[in-house]
Amino acid sequence: MAGRTRSLLLLLLVLHSGCLAFRSPLSVFKRFKETTRSFSNECLGTTRAVTPIDSSDFALDIRMPGVTPKQSDTYFCMSMRLPVDEEAFVIDFKPRASMDTVHHMLLFGCNMPSSTGSYWFCDEGTCTDKANILYAWARNAPPTRLPKGVGFRVGGETGSKYFVLQVHYGDISAFRDNHKDCSGVSLHLTRVPQPLIAGMYLMMSVDTVIPAGEKVVNSDISCHYKMYPMHVFAYRVHTHHLGKVVSGYRVRNGQWTLIGRQSPQLPQAFYPVEHPVDVTFGDILAARCVFTGEGRTEATHIGGTSSDEMCNLYIMYYMEAKHAVSFMTCTQNVAPDMFRTIPPEANIPIPVKSDMVMMHGHHKEAENKEKTMLIPQPKREEEEVLDQDFHVEEALDWPGVYLLPGQVSGVALDPKNNLVIFHRGDHVWDGNSFDSKFVYQQRGLGPIEDDTILVIDPSNAAILQSSGKNLFYLPHGLSIDKDGNYWVTDVALHQVFKLDPHSKAGPLLILGRSMQPGSDQNHFCQPTDVAVDPSTGAIYVSDGYCNSRIVQFSPSGKFITQWGEEVSGSSPKPGQFSVPHSLALVPHLNQLCVADRENGRIQCFKTDTKEFVREIKHASFGRNIFAISYIPGLLFAVNGKPYFGDQEPVQGFVMNFSSGEIIGVFKPVRKHFDMPHDIVASEDGTVYIGDAHTNTVWKFTLTEKMEHRSVKKAGIEVQEIKARNMTEQWSGRLGIPCAFPLKSKTWKEAEAVVESKMENKPTSSELQKMQEKQKLIKEPGSGVPVVLITTLLVIPVVVLLAIAIFIRWKKSRAFGADSEHKLEASSGRVLGRFRGKGSRGLNLGNFFASRKGYSRKGFDRLSTEGSDQEKDEDDGSESEEEYSAPLPTPAPSS
Repeated sequence: MAGRTRSLLLLLLVLHSGCLAFRSPLSVFKRFKETTRSFSNECLGTTRAVTPIDSSDFALDIRMPGVTPKQSDTYFCMSMRLPVDEEAFVIDFKPRASMDTVHHMLLFGCNMPSSTGSYWFCDEGTCTDKANILYAWARNAPPTRLPKGVGFRVGGETGSKYFVLQVHYGDISAFRDNHKDCSGVSLHLTRVPQPLIAGMYLMMSVDTVIPAGEKVVNSDISCHYKMYPMHVFAYRVHTHHLGKVVSGYRVRNGQWTLIGRQSPQLPQAFYPVEHPVDVTFGDILAARCVFTGEGRTEATHIGGTSSDEMCNLYIMYYMEAKHAVSFMTCTQNVAPDMFRTIPPEANIPIPVKSDMVMMHGHHKEAENKEKTMLIPQPKREEEEVLDQDFHVEEALDWPGVYLLPGQVSGVALDPKNNLVIFHRGDHVWDGNSFDSKFVYQQRGLGPIEDDTILVIDPSNAAILQSSGKNLFYLPHGLSIDKDGNYWVTDVALHQVFKLDPHSKAGPLLILGRSMQPGSDQNHFCQPTDVAVDPSTGAIYVSDGYCNSRIVQFSPSGKFITQWGEEVSGSSPKPGQFSVPHSLALVPHLNQLCVADRENGRIQCFKTDTKEFVREIKHASFGRNIFAISYIPGLLFAVNGKPYFGDQEPVQGFVMNFSSGEIIGVFKPVRKHFDMPHDIVASEDGTVYIGDAHTNTVWKFTLTEKMEHRSVKKAGIEVQEIKARNMTEQWSGRLGIPCAFPLKSKTWKEAEAVVESKMENKPTSSELQKMQEKQKLIKEPGSGVPVVLITTLLVIPVVVLLAIAIFIRWKKSRAFGADSEHKLEASSGRVLGRFRGKGSRGLNLGNFFASRKGYSRKGFDRLSTEGSDQEKDEDDGSESEEEYSAPLPTPAPSS
């Protein structure tokens, strides 16, 4: 009985307090009772909390009302009531905070905040009733992004009426000038009901005891799931000082599937799950927190003070609206014996850099780090993008992700910027494809009978052209020269082909001998990629899986030279390769860069002298780097699936080519990377990635671009980056009059609206056209008076009505009463068309529903069929054991 009471008390502590901070002896007696939100001059532009977006959507700006923390590790809270009484849905979050001043932020939803003041010390609590965490932001952590069609339900009869923002100010050295801070978060809300509702599942230990001096202590939590299906898309872990790693799993039929695993000493934001996880009735949800009691002189219990511990896993999920539950908890361990089979990774601590450690009230940082950041550094001309932070995200309105061709081995862009895909049809590269001498063993299957080269419209993914039937056995690399010719490799044929996309007469050039592996001037051994110099026409071939070299040919196909060798020893040297897998030319620098796949690095060489120039290698690459693509100033890359026990996720990278530094990473929302095999980028920042295991092609876009501005900080002039919208074209499409000058503060408000609209594009083409015609509402004094805009909009309508009335009057006089009836009938038909009556639009849902593998929900089950064993058979990292998820039900053949 006492244990049960203790559990209830702890659960109430978590729900009411939300997050615990260090308690100052004076803070209990301090409360700010201002009844109105007063902003300093430094916070002008944040006083307008609600910004209309269109007839159904609005943005809500939740900001601190100009505060100045007086001591480090101050937690301030403020509340804002939902401005509408009816039900609404939060569909996006935009942090408005700088890591220079704010350590982390949490946003809660509840019905009664702990204070009615404009802001207060969070030690007094966040809400008097149940508080649900909706959002978390922390320095150095990724932003929380909701999948399309998913929203948090607020307002109405059952949703939260208030938002409570908690801001933690760690190091207050940035407030030496006593300036006011207005950090917070902007929400995009809609009144349109969302088909999928987001919620939170809290797993929490209430009875863990950590003995003093004990090296490893496991705290396990498990519960049977007995609700409607939920789909997990993000997670957050929380412990205090002694926590080393927290892991969460779904257990189904004895099979453990990872939900998320993270160090609680890292910024405690919500992190996206590596792979989507669905939880259904009968599954078990399990979590383990690993602690150490070293350094303690007495036992540590679960509790709310800084000397106590906590073991929490927050799981963010979505459910179908009709079955949605907004909050669930698990505080038991119903299956302790099950943890004997928990994956070993659950007990492996995650390395944490010192400058990333979350000290739950103190953030460890080098003392001179900020000073170093303020010192202007000299830049070379080609380093203009050095300090930019590129935000790349999946184009969720692009239907090409559902094309489902065969294993996608190559992607490229033609001179018209159309996407070209090279795929393997019904052929699969597996352990039976080659013998020990790299001779293809499945020749009896014949060449691929499907068109293996598809030309795709980049806007709507329509197939514009197809070719390559009965030519290839195992397609691999694809590149396109300046004249639009295709250059492809086939690892089964051990050959390179030059193809004219507009001719069916056969290849223009063939290099290598069919089905004959070799290493001389006339043979290849599983060649991987081709690059053609646009100025000289020189041909470069990466060769390949069983040769470790780059081969150069003349434009006519004559052997010129080769360089490269196998790796000798444990540390690969410059010019040594282990599967040179992808090539990227940097023409203006006369460099050729090679994705040295199994060495997990990129090597660049001079094209004229073959001299080694540089190596680009990062720990976040992991052990493999599969493909690279260059556009002026930027190098894009994608790595491989991590080996067992490795931590580096499979993802895309954006790098400054001059410095080699990573300035952005990205992953898809729909489906997931399994073996991203090739990547191509266009100069406008559009990126395509083809995956050889999920048979998928994704489209990504740069959603922001940066511009430099010079500011004064602490008396030193430095260069900062100011984000703005990427192109004027976007502004025009969203109804912003591009010819009008925007003041800086007005532009910031417009930016919030534009970003919200850009990330929630409708799938209906008719609805999209309507939204593109809408005008953004301007504030008085923002550069364009509301009265002027209203007048300009009303005048054409009045003129049109006058003309229509005049024409009708003339016709009625000329033709009498019969014409009046005809005019009304005609008008009815016209109005019917405007209302959508009698017309049929393009229904993308019905169109793709007829395609194999399409799911109307937009969250397809991951394909697990087939494999691309492109490593040696001894390498277990690509074994079939990794694909133990249940196979999807085969679609009936049409």
